[in-house]
Amino acid sequence: MKEKGDIKVANFNYVAIDSSGKQVKGVMDARDDDAVKSSLKAEGLIPVSVNLATALDKDISIGGKVKPRDLSLFCTQLESILHAGVTIIQAMQMMTDQASNKKLKEACNNVRIMIEKGDTLANAMAQYPSVFPEMLVNMVEAGEQSGSLETSLSRMATQFDKDAKLRSMIIQALIYPIVLLVVVIGVVVLMLVKIVPQFKETFADAGAELPKLTLMVVAASNALIHNWYFVVGAIAIIVVVFKLWSRTETGALTLGRLQLRIPLFGDLTIKQASARFARTMSTLTSSGIPLVSAIDMCGDIMTNIIVKTVVKDAKADVERGVPLSNPLEASGIFPPLLYQMTRIGEETGNMEQMLDNCAGFYEEEVENATKAISTVMEPMIIILMALVVVPIIGAVMLPMLSIYSVAENS
Repeated sequence: MKEKGDIKVANFNYVAIDSSGKQVKGVMDARDDDAVKSSLKAEGLIPVSVNLATALDKDISIGGKVKPRDLSLFCTQLESILHAGVTIIQAMQMMTDQASNKKLKEACNNVRIMIEKGDTLANAMAQYPSVFPEMLVNMVEAGEQSGSLETSLSRMATQFDKDAKLRSMIIQALIYPIVLLVVVIGVVVLMLVKIVPQFKETFADAGAELPKLTLMVVAASNALIHNWYFVVGAIAIIVVVFKLWSRTETGALTLGRLQLRIPLFGDLTIKQASARFARTMSTLTSSGIPLVSAIDMCGDIMTNIIVKTVVKDAKADVERGVPLSNPLEASGIFPPLLYQMTRIGEETGNMEQMLDNCAGFYEEEVENATKAISTVMEPMIIILMALVVVPIIGAVMLPMLSIYSVAENS
């Protein structure tokens, strides 16, 4: 419940029918549900249901987060529409009509309705944190206050586009190794379930003494065939326990440290974090966002808990008057170029440009690191396939050679 003047109002979720019979959903500020119904009727809508909204209701009605690529397109299109002189209400209607993402479409429609009721664009977007990130909301607010909304949207479009490209590069680098790994698992399961049982009957009929390797493979085959539900259950339990543990503070810290120490992947993690930090800080500070707030938002978008903690600690140092470059250097996490460029920017008063250049460098480094990982992982998985499949083949062939040898001697 909030106050507008002396009148207390609240957010209400509503469902209505328009003149064409189409269902319309949205959120409205009003003192009670009767006021919402009256407003809807005044707009030519037929109220179907009106319920008091909560922050949780808004998140559930919208769903999960929108992808960076969708947000980049949203910012680009909105910036172009506003640059053409269209009003913000008309612009949000146009964004609603052309949005392909259902979550984003619903959010744009609700934002438009809230603006019509007197809210600012930033305040309306802030009601949907699962769609519009805090960083975007703050940038829009800064743009509205300074009269440079189009510039803020253009910068955020670049920010989201760069973020999407970083994620895409990493995913593309891992697709082929993951496919190979799935193939390895499939081949092993197929051999244990289909091939080994056929030879097992041949070995039993021949009465040959089986080597230990063959006995182990046969035992694994029997376990998988007759107790597959235990195997699947055990795997499911391990996955669930691992996920629950990873969400604990101890688990998150352990995995965060491990992620930074794994060869190749640790280097990629640091470079990706450096690129995102530099790009985000450059975008936020160039739009007039206070340095402390910008650091806080940078910490929120870091995926590694160790890196996130370093950035959050840096915020506390900056609040005490310490230059940002000092805690970045003292952390031992970020590479020298990042904190050196930050220090130069602080000394020259041009930190935005320094960080922008730094971001470009590390984005290229991320691309090179992902290519290196892909190049190294492909032969490693092939070797892994050989290490797993060859023993199974050997377990089948050894008894057969023994049987043939006995048959020739007799």
